[in-house]
Amino acid sequence: MLASFNHISTFVFDVDGVMTDGSLLVLPDGVMVRRMNIKDGYALQLAVKKGYRVLVISGGDSPEVKDRLQKLGVKEVWMKTHQKKQVLAEYLLQHNIPKEQVLYMGDDIPDLGVIELAGLPCCPADAVQEIKDKAVYISHVGGGAGCVRDVIEKVMKLRGDWNEDTTVRAR
Repeated sequence: MLASFNHISTFVFDVDGVMTDGSLLVLPDGVMVRRMNIKDGYALQLAVKKGYRVLVISGGDSPEVKDRLQKLGVKEVWMKTHQKKQVLAEYLLQHNIPKEQVLYMGDDIPDLGVIELAGLPCCPADAVQEIKDKAVYISHVGGGAGCVRDVIEKVMKLRGDWNEDTTVRAR
């Protein structure tokens, strides 16, 4: 399985249940607050800085999440997307990225179609069973608890790209 991690050049992540623990705090004004892991943020920044493609495709809509991701350097962020598979398929075709170089991490039913486009389908430890059945790698940690860091670090260590970088800040 480690050989699959060695070929990855493109990371694709869902938000809710992957970058977050899937819970929402609904404030009186209707704003929905999500909690994200700072270690995931560090890994995302380092991956972008080292030249990996990082995409986020989410059915949710949160300008705050999009803003955070863009501050981490993630340029390809699609929110409120219900055709995840179509969005990713078009991106991969446009950039001529082979399936073997794509890691996708999702956690729930809306990720079933899109996970098939990845050479390395992954999920957090607390993903639904249907996703676990399709995953080649199931992280030992749950969504929002560092599963994004887990897969990015594995890839970057295998490829010799994981090292201390004092210009990358945890966020």
